[in-house]
Amino acid sequence: MELNLEQLCHQVRDLSIETGEFLAAHLNKISSEDIEKKGRHDLVTFVDKTSEKKLVEGLSKMLPEAGFLAEENSVTTRGKHYNWIVDPLDGTTNYVHGVPLFSISIALMKENSVILGVVYEVNLKECFYAWQGSQAFCNDKPIAVTQQSSLDNSLLATGFPYTDFSRMDQYMDLLKYLMQNTQGVRRLGSAAVDLIYVACGRFDIFYEYGLKPWDVAAGAFIVQQAGGKVSDFKGSNDYVFGKEIIASNALLYNNFIEILANYIH
Repeated sequence: MELNLEQLCHQVRDLSIETGEFLAAHLNKISSEDIEKKGRHDLVTFVDKTSEKKLVEGLSKMLPEAGFLAEENSVTTRGKHYNWIVDPLDGTTNYVHGVPLFSISIALMKENSVILGVVYEVNLKECFYAWQGSQAFCNDKPIAVTQQSSLDNSLLATGFPYTDFSRMDQYMDLLKYLMQNTQGVRRLGSAAVDLIYVACGRFDIFYEYGLKPWDVAAGAFIVQQAGGKVSDFKGSNDYVFGKEIIASNALLYNNFIEILANYIH
């Protein structure tokens, strides 16, 4: 049976907004006893876990045959054709410190391709979404990447790795170059938000390494549906599982990937 992706996307949008209300209700109520470490500098709270449970329950009802790849591993079942990729709270470190920028990210993969993406930034109550064949939207309004063609006039976003520091010297050299040759580089703390901000034209380019599928799957798809280009650092399509990503408008992409190649090998 063929999925009605538009209808399904709207259902996922509504679920993410509902779950976002739970996240907002517990902001600034997290104590040190509520925080666990999954790894060095990798935090998780009962809020992440409860959010994931709510999302998994809701998504399972929408598409019972689908499996899951979820950050907190509350469910590990894989589907034959369909799998949800879920980040119940992207920006946990921001959240536990009371910094009001974090998101919910949900993507649906069919075989090896993302066919639906939803990212909900809770604090501004902005829900970004798209499905296969659609435009990209924010709160029902179409969005698009910028038409900026000059790196010198561009605003970029990146993230800093918190476990894999193997490329740190190269990364910092690239950052120095970009600081001197762009209008600035921002670090928000949620890759999903960085990506949707490229999709809606707030950033011209986003790049980062050390990422997980649930950080990027939905946002990268939305960037593409908004007219942008997405790849790994080598220009290939291994960005969902390849732990590195470039998202850019089409006019800046080729120039940026050439610059990046000069610094990161």
